[in-house]
Amino acid sequence: MGNFHKSIREQDKKFIERQKMFFVATAPLEAGTHINLSPKGMDSFRVLSATQVAYLDIVGSGNETSAHILQNGRITFMFCAFDEPPNILRLYGNGRTVLPSDSGWDELAANFEIHIATRQIIVADIYEIQTSCGFSVPLYDYAGERDHAEKWAIKKGAEGLDAYKKQKNRVSLDGLKTALY
Repeated sequence: MGNFHKSIREQDKKFIERQKMFFVATAPLEAGTHINLSPKGMDSFRVLSATQVAYLDIVGSGNETSAHILQNGRITFMFCAFDEPPNILRLYGNGRTVLPSDSGWDELAANFEIHIATRQIIVADIYEIQTSCGFSVPLYDYAGERDHAEKWAIKKGAEGLDAYKKQKNRVSLDGLKTALY
């Protein structure tokens, strides 16, 4: 069952900052649609306050998170300890997409190293935090970050990335519009 809290405690923040990977989950409201669960890395997650977080989102083959939170706001983040005492931490929140053309972008972007493949920043207001044991999460050794996304984006170039986003990132698998629409 775990323990629940209404805000991110200092120990939660420190745990989050030590993690090399996290997971993001979103879903449309309609039955029979696709639930999205995505692993993320690249030192892209920030705790902005005790009740607000953000992550830097790069161009990918889809944009489900943006579509789902545009429709209903629901978002869950999960962090697992893979190399320290067992722990799982979930953040439940209401999210929104912030694009480079939006007001507030510059303030948010200052929290991150912006990459050529940066697509948007996902911001979430957190209303509940859950911690649980993580006893069955295996131990893994961190070997480093992959550079595939950056190399791919450099090869595409700015115009190629814009064309790719227009083709692949404007509508979800279930036909929902994304913030890029």
